[in-house]
Amino acid sequence: MKADKEQVSRLLKTARGQIDGILAMVEEDRYCIDISNQILAARSVLGKANRLVLRAHMDSCVRQAVERGDAEEKLDELAALLDKLAQ
Repeated sequence: MKADKEQVSRLLKTARGQIDGILAMVEEDRYCIDISNQILAARSVLGKANRLVLRAHMDSCVRQAVERGDAEEKLDELAALLDKLAQ
């Protein structure tokens, strides 16, 4: 992985902590809207981590494939990922 591992790890650990907190909220029968807000917050952190990983992928793997004249596979991977993100 070419992304800043420290930053991605920090974000993922933050999301893990948020998810642990959400599980506790569910077990405590907390207010649904509060739980939902925390789920959205965790989703946001995961999205940021994903964007960092994808940016690094484009800056390294995709760029190298373009320079080699062999970008089709990497572009297909990105297109498939964009389809998943749109769902």
